[in-house]
Amino acid sequence: MSAIPDVMRAAVLAEPGRIRLSELPVPEPGPEDVLVRVHRASLCGTDLKIRSRAFFEDGGPAAGTFVPGHEYAGMVVAVGSTVDEFHVGDRVVTEAHRGCMRCANCLAGAYTSCLNSGLRAKGHRTQGMTVNGGFADYAVNHVSTLHQLPDPVSFDAGVVLTTAGTVMHAFNVLHDLLVGARVAVLGPGPIGLLAVQVAKELGADLVALLGTREGRLKLGRVAGADLSLNSHDSDSVARVREAAGGQGVDIVLECSGAGAAVDDALRLVKRGGQVVLVGFFGEPVTVDLNRAVMNGVTVHGVRGEGAGSLARAVALAGQGRLETASLITHHFPLEAVSEAFDTYAERRGDAMKVMLDIVPDQPGGGT
Repeated sequence: MSAIPDVMRAAVLAEPGRIRLSELPVPEPGPEDVLVRVHRASLCGTDLKIRSRAFFEDGGPAAGTFVPGHEYAGMVVAVGSTVDEFHVGDRVVTEAHRGCMRCANCLAGAYTSCLNSGLRAKGHRTQGMTVNGGFADYAVNHVSTLHQLPDPVSFDAGVVLTTAGTVMHAFNVLHDLLVGARVAVLGPGPIGLLAVQVAKELGADLVALLGTREGRLKLGRVAGADLSLNSHDSDSVARVREAAGGQGVDIVLECSGAGAAVDDALRLVKRGGQVVLVGFFGEPVTVDLNRAVMNGVTVHGVRGEGAGSLARAVALAGQGRLETASLITHHFPLEAVSEAFDTYAERRGDAMKVMLDIVPDQPGGGT
C-alpha cells in the first residue's frame, strides 16, 4: 500500500454557490478514529444546500476550509491507537452520523436525533456537515461509523448503500412490520427505488410506487413494484387504494420531498395506518392534518441511517438482494466536482446518483 502523503486533494466550500478543488493537509486519526482512503463518493440534496450555504444557520465555515460529502466508501489506511475493529486494507462504507453517545436519545439508539447535534466538544459529529467529509482523497471517521463491505459489493454499490440505510431506518421505526403489509412509496428517486426493493425483501405483500417521471417508474417496476403509477393521473390514489382492498395501504413512505405528496400520503393510508416522511422538503408544506387526526394516522419523521440500519443494508447487499447499479447515472473525477454538482442540481440526463470517482482506477458498477 502506498505511503500516506502529507497533503491531499479536497473539494472545499468556497463562496455561496461554489465548490472548488484545493489542497489540504491529510487529517490524522485520533485514538478512536480511522483514516479512510476515499474511493467513491456521491452527491445528495443536502450537498446542494451546503454549497449554497442555506444549510448553515450562521453562514457556515470560512471559504476554503470545509470539505462536504457524507456518502462515501473507501479503504482503511491507518487506525487510531485504540482501534482493533478494523485493519489497514479493509474496504468500508461510512455512516454520516456519530452521536454524542451521552444524551438520552443516543443512549436509546436514536443517534441521528442526538440532542447535542453540532456540539463537537460533546462528541457529536456529522461527516460533511459539521466536520470535514468525503469529497477528498482522505477522510477521518470515528470507528463506530464504519461498516466493512463484503467482497461481492463494489465501492460504487457501497456508497449507494448509505441511501439504503436511510430506507432501513425508515422501516425500523415501524418495527419492521412489513410481512404481508401493503405499502405505498412516493417518489421514484434513489431512496424510493431502494424502498421498493427493501419492502419486497422484508415481506411486503403489495408495493405501489407513485411518481411523475416515466423512466424512473419503469425502474420501479423492474425493482419489484406491483403498481407503478403516475401521481399526476387523477385516479392514481384510487387505484392504489383499490389494489389494497379498498381500505388504503398500511404504510406510506414519502420519499419525494414534494409538498403535494404529503396530502397524497394521507389519502393513501388506511385508518390507523402509518406515514413515514423521509424526503426533505424545499419549502414549508401546507397540508390538511385533519385526515391524520380523524383517521388515527401515525406520522413519523426519519433522518439518516441510524439504529444500525446501514449494517443491515450492507448485509442485504452482501447476500445479493439489493440492486444498485441502475441508480448510478453519472461518474466524474474529483477535478470535475463543480460539473458534478451542476449536473445533479440541474438533473442533467435525469441524474440520480452522481458519483465522484476519487480513485478512478477502481472498477465501477455494483451489485
